[in-house]
Amino acid sequence: MERQVNKFKEGLQNGQPQIGLWLSLCSNTVAELVGYSGYDWLLLDSEHAPNEPAAMLTQLQGMATGTASAVVRPAWNDAVMIKRFLDIGAQSFLVPYVETAEEAAAAVAAVRYPPRGMRGVATSTRANRFARVKDYFNHADDEICMLVQVETQKGYDNLDSILATDGVDGVFVGPSDLSAGLGHLGNPGHPDVQAAIIDINERCKAAGKPAGILAPVEEDAKRYLDAGFMFVAVGADIGLLIKHSDALLKRFKPG
Repeated sequence: MERQVNKFKEGLQNGQPQIGLWLSLCSNTVAELVGYSGYDWLLLDSEHAPNEPAAMLTQLQGMATGTASAVVRPAWNDAVMIKRFLDIGAQSFLVPYVETAEEAAAAVAAVRYPPRGMRGVATSTRANRFARVKDYFNHADDEICMLVQVETQKGYDNLDSILATDGVDGVFVGPSDLSAGLGHLGNPGHPDVQAAIIDINERCKAAGKPAGILAPVEEDAKRYLDAGFMFVAVGADIGLLIKHSDALLKRFKPG
């Protein structure tokens, strides 16, 4: 059986902007439904959502025949958490709260087999199609995409060394946390925050690594894409449900 190629990583390497959607509802039905919409990637969140491995597995299964690649965000930069998501077939990771090159290197080590890393070896998992991919261990590391979140002042200060870390495939800006880290909690539109966001993108481009961001406001998403951000989440399942359910009700119950 052929190994699973990471189309999301391949798209980034080929310079193709990847349009995504943020999923926090922990629903395999939502993941399957949206997976047919045509997005390039869907973020399956377990940092700010109660998304444990058993539920994550059903979402990965639901996405298996759609267009979108799964990007899994573990709750923390923790090798044990990451290992469990690897074994159920996750290939792309968005690791939160990375502040130093050492923390970035630890995230990379968690997704690589020895001697390049410390990923535990299981011989029959969903990741290798239950031992049916005979050369899985020869290529598994190459198909992993490791994205790290820079979302604090310390992470911003250490951006260049994080970008220089071998195995870091891209940097993601968390606008809400970054604004808090820069002293502007709840105000990602503050000029200081926006300047930092653009600076991160430019430094990523200079390092030859893609930058990503969550931008649920359409004008912001288009502006970031025009600026050269390569993977942009243009909305979220919760936001879409709130917006459209509220709008529908207002048409029948004005005020």
